Amino acid sequence: MTRDRKRRGLRRGFTTGACATAAAAAAFEALASGVFPDPVTIRLPGGETPSFPLARKALGDGWAEAGVVKDAGDDPDVTHGALILARVERGGPGIAFRAGAGVGTVMRPGLPIPPGEPAINPVPRRMIEDALGGADVVVTLSIPGGAELAKRTLNERLGIVGGLSILGTTGIVVPYSCGAWIAAIRAGVDVARAAGHDHLAACTGRTSERAVRARLNLPETAMIDMGDFAGGLFKVLRKTPVARLTLAGGFAKLAKLAQGETNLHSGASRVDMAWLGGLLADLGGDGSGAETGAGMLAIARRDGLPLGDRVAALARGVAASHLPAHTDVEVLVVDREGEVVGHA
Repeated sequence: MTRDRKRRGLRRGFTTGACATAAAAAAFEALASGVFPDPVTIRLPGGETPSFPLARKALGDGWAEAGVVKDAGDDPDVTHGALILARVERGGPGIAFRAGAGVGTVMRPGLPIPPGEPAINPVPRRMIEDALGGADVVVTLSIPGGAELAKRTLNERLGIVGGLSILGTTGIVVPYSCGAWIAAIRAGVDVARAAGHDHLAACTGRTSERAVRARLNLPETAMIDMGDFAGGLFKVLRKTPVARLTLAGGFAKLAKLAQGETNLHSGASRVDMAWLGGLLADLGGDGSGAETGAGMLAIARRDGLPLGDRVAALARGVAASHLPAHTDVEVLVVDREGEVVGHA
């Protein structure tokens, strides 16, 4: 409840799809009338009608261009502050979409947009089509600096090259929402399945991913960045199951999974130190002096006790309980240096 109250106090923002729609609507009106609406008002899928000030306006012979600066509210979005440009030119029939500088192109199957198409997701496409009323035009979307920003996203792994994606299903960014991360997990699984992979590795972070890549000969497209959202991963894999799943993560995060938690974020769950101390006691150790999970692990390693293996086995059981019976689950527990300290 405390987290919910904090989240309600945060300012919401708008997706790249909403900003692109606003820019396209403004450019289209200027192309038709010679005047840019500023601010420009659009309708979101949920019925909201926000207005956006224009950051750029340009008008030429047979074309118009408008730009909107993305405001992600209080969410730490990589595209917050980015300029979303839409250039509208007469064309047809219907609306054709093109990727300008900084907007990626889909190069692998498995995503909702086929290979060769601009990385403009279906909902933003529909939003733009609705805003333009089915006109005969070419819409080119650009994001200056988008290719550099895309290096901080999962686009390259998903097979989106050259820049960012135009995303959003509601048009609204909810601060610190797990929805975007779970959507990325779903996209990663879809791309992996389309590539024919039936063994996926899901990792909580870069350290555990490096450990997996050193241990298993898996291609990059089989690697899933699940972050803290084990439950989101399990939900996706129940609908699109795989034959084998390797889960890898730090000791504390997988200890929480072993306890039965599926949201591994520090704000959502905690390591039960008494429970963890009980596991160590069952192995013949004494963790009474440990104040953290890492401290408990250090005691176990000092005394040669397989606490990491025990946590891995319990985490594997929890994961298996959330997945189809035919999915073979492997768990790797790593320490902060990336050394595997537990396996099941």
